[in-house]
Amino acid sequence: MRRFTAEAIGTFALVFAGTGAMVSHDVTGGVVTHVGVALTFGLVIMAMIYAVGDVSGAHFNPAVTVGFFAARRLPAADVLPYVTSQFVGACLASVILRGIFPDHAMLGATLPAIGVAETLVLEVILTFFLMFVILGVSTGAKEKGATAGLAIGGTVAMASLFAGPLTGASMNPARSLGPALLGGQMGSLWIYFVAPLIGAGLAVVGCRCTREEGCCTAEARA
Repeated sequence: MRRFTAEAIGTFALVFAGTGAMVSHDVTGGVVTHVGVALTFGLVIMAMIYAVGDVSGAHFNPAVTVGFFAARRLPAADVLPYVTSQFVGACLASVILRGIFPDHAMLGATLPAIGVAETLVLEVILTFFLMFVILGVSTGAKEKGATAGLAIGGTVAMASLFAGPLTGASMNPARSLGPALLGGQMGSLWIYFVAPLIGAGLAVVGCRCTREEGCCTAEARA
């Protein structure tokens, strides 16, 4: 139960701070800036990895959880509780943001500013990079330690900096679900479920091709 609570809290923090920065940017006329939003996403991920990485592994992302399962680092029995906790945390964050900003239309929803196919491809690639880094710096199914926080937080910030204006740089079904539900922006949500799962799966293949034997096999299960 501690692991699942940690996942809910971490995902809550990600969505509350990250999409909250997007809402704050809108309501203050751009004071936060795009760079500020990107850094917020990266910094909150880094902080939460340091806070609970040794408890739950600090996934905060259903695609990451499924990626760890595909890499045989996470038991099948943990997948559904992890994913459920992440969705609960994300939706709760959006509920609270809706209460604070009742008139805001989008609540930081991820919407394509380019074509659907282009958005799908870009989100797949972004999630590939994220999961590839996560697999490289994690121990088993746990993201923990100074290297993990900096590397993963930096990757999220990097992706948000250059791709945020194009696709939202979600890489995370939970991060997209909360704002979509509370902001009524469900039309493109499927992209932000499908693309991260594909990208995470491809990252597992990339890990097996580049790292030592056993990095993503039954022997590496945590």
